[in-house]
Amino acid sequence: MPHDHPHPHDHSLDSAHHGQGHNHAHGDHLHSHMHHEDEAADLQVLTAQFIEGFLQARDKTSYLKLAGVPFERASKDGAKALKLIDVTLTTDWQIGTASPSFGSRELSYLPFPGEMVQERTNMSLVYVSMDEKSTLDIRDFLYQRKQEMEK
Repeated sequence: MPHDHPHPHDHSLDSAHHGQGHNHAHGDHLHSHMHHEDEAADLQVLTAQFIEGFLQARDKTSYLKLAGVPFERASKDGAKALKLIDVTLTTDWQIGTASPSFGSRELSYLPFPGEMVQERTNMSLVYVSMDEKSTLDIRDFLYQRKQEMEK
């Protein structure tokens, strides 16, 4: 997968191993690895596109069926008893970031200036039975589907 870097570097075949995130020619095939951050970013883009498609779909049930969304899931005891009844969309606004401080239990907090605040729409699939309610985040579903397709 092509990638951009803020600093130039050589991609010639005689260069040393670059690690994950680079393409490598080995023998007769091209071999590719992605950084974990790249995979997470790809999943976020896929999620946004999936949600946009759902919002635009005139027949939302068919959209979910075509995407392979299960309309039944196993319950905690393993029986296939939970039924998909709701799709929940929520909007979050990321207004800052927090991370552990070096050497302490305190958080380093960075509020974003207005132009950096980002809107994010989340989607959840809600399954129920007579005894149980379960929610599946669409990112988890899409990640599972991606893993299945790559096998």
